[in-house]
Amino acid sequence: MVKNVVFVAAEVFPFAKVGGLADVAGALPKALYELGVDIIVFMPYYGDVKKKADDFGISDAGIAGLKVKLNDKVEEFQLFQAKLPDSDVPIYFIANERLFGREGVYLDPVTKKPFPDTAERLVFFQKAVLEAVVALGINPQILHVNDNHTALMPAFLKLANGLPPNWSRTKSLLTIHNLAYQGVFDKDVLDIIGLGWELFYPTGPFEFYGKVNFLKVGIIFADAVNTVSPTYKEEIQTPEFGEGLDGVLREHADKLFGILNGVDYSVWDPRVDKFIPHHYWLDDLTGKAKMKKLLLKEYDLPYDAERPLIGMISRMTEQKGYDLLADAIDELMELDLQLVILGSGDPKYEKFFIEKSKAYPEKLGVKTGFHAELAHYIEAGSDMFLMPSRFEPCGLNQMYSMRYGTPPIAHKVGGIADTVVDADENPELGTGFLFTRYDADALLKAVQRALMAFRDRERWLEIMQRGMKMDFSWESSARNYLKLYNEIYEGNL
Repeated sequence: MVKNVVFVAAEVFPFAKVGGLADVAGALPKALYELGVDIIVFMPYYGDVKKKADDFGISDAGIAGLKVKLNDKVEEFQLFQAKLPDSDVPIYFIANERLFGREGVYLDPVTKKPFPDTAERLVFFQKAVLEAVVALGINPQILHVNDNHTALMPAFLKLANGLPPNWSRTKSLLTIHNLAYQGVFDKDVLDIIGLGWELFYPTGPFEFYGKVNFLKVGIIFADAVNTVSPTYKEEIQTPEFGEGLDGVLREHADKLFGILNGVDYSVWDPRVDKFIPHHYWLDDLTGKAKMKKLLLKEYDLPYDAERPLIGMISRMTEQKGYDLLADAIDELMELDLQLVILGSGDPKYEKFFIEKSKAYPEKLGVKTGFHAELAHYIEAGSDMFLMPSRFEPCGLNQMYSMRYGTPPIAHKVGGIADTVVDADENPELGTGFLFTRYDADALLKAVQRALMAFRDRERWLEIMQRGMKMDFSWESSARNYLKLYNEIYEGNL
C-alpha cells in the first residue's frame, strides 16, 4: 500500500487562496493523513505568506545550500516549514525573494495581469521542489501534482538526470482542477526547463501550436490524470469543454479518472463555522434568519424575512456565468428578490455590476475582492445560492450551500451535475434547481421555479433539510485517491 506521498500545489488554504485548488490542497492531504498516508505538501513562499509567517507558525527548515539550474544560471532558494492547521501534516515553502517575494499569487496586484516572468517562476518552483524532496531524504512513492503550475514535474520525473536511483519506482498523478488554465508559453521556455528540444515537434509532447503547454506535458507524462468530478472527466474529452486538449485527453482516456472533491466540514458547517456569530442546524434554523439580517446589513440592503435573498460568490469571469447574469440582471431585478454578489475578476464585470447595484439600491448588493468572513455570511444568510457557471470542474460552493440550508440554483455541468438534484425533476430527493441550456432565459426560469418553491414553506424546508443532510466529506474522496494511488503504484491501470 502507498504510504509516502509528495503533494505539490501553487496555492494552499489558509496560506494562499485564489480558487478552489487552495481548498483542495488544504484539506485532501489532511484526509489522506488520517487514512495512514505519510504526506508532505509543497507550495511557494509568496510575499503575502511571508508577512503572516508568525501567525502561521512558519520557521526555517534549516537546510543550507539549496539551488536549481535555470538555463545557464544557478538560482538559490530557502526552505521554510509549518503544519497544515489542526493537523500533523508538514507543509514546506519554497522561498526565493526575486521570484516569489512580491505580493500576488498569479496576478500582479497593480496590473491585474499575469506576472511577465510567470514561466520562470513556475519552472523554478517545480525544480526546487524536487531538489528539496531529495535534500529532505524523502523517497516518495507518489508525486501528486496539481494543474498547469506543477504539470512539468511528471516529465522531470521521467526525463531528468540526477534524481536518486531509488526514485525509479516513483509514480505521478496530475489532478486537473480547471482545464481552462493550461500554462501556455513561448517555446524559449524550453531552455529553462532544460530537458532539451528533441520533444518539441508538431503534435509532440512539448509542442502546442508553436508554443509549450505545461498542462499538455503533464497529461502525457503523468502515470495517471484525474479531474475533480466524474462528469467533468467526460466533458473535457469533448470539443465543447476540452479547451483544445480534448484530443490529447481522449488519447490518454485509459489513465483518466474523475474523483469528486470533498468539503472540509470543520470550516464549512453552520454548527461550528468560526466566521459566523449565529450557529444553527436542522432542528433550529433561527440562527440562519439572524445571519440573513446581518448579511443584508453588510450590503446596506433592507431586511424583509419574506423576500428571498440569493447569494453568489465567485470570480467575475465568463466561466462563472457573469455574461449570463449580465444578460438576465434587469429581468431578475423585476422579480421579488434580493441578490448579493461577492467576487472579483474581469474589470468589465466588476464595473457593470457595481453600476447595476446603483440602479437597484434596495435589491442588488455588490462587493469586489475576497473576504473570507463575508463568504461565510453569504452561505449562511442567503436563502438560495446562484451558480450559473458555463462549466464547473467540481464546484465547492454548491456543496457548501447545501450544508448551510441554502439550495443552489445552478447550471447542470461538471461537479454540479454530480452533486445537486433538481427539486422539480425529483421531488423526493431534490436539493436545488438546475438549468441545462446556457442562456439567460433558462437561468431566469430556474430562479422563478426556486421562488415558487420558496413560497411553499413546508416544501422549502424539506429541500433545505435534504441538502443539509448530504455528506460530501473529504474522507470518501480521500479513500478514492488512496485507491488510485495504489493502482498507479502497482501498475494496475
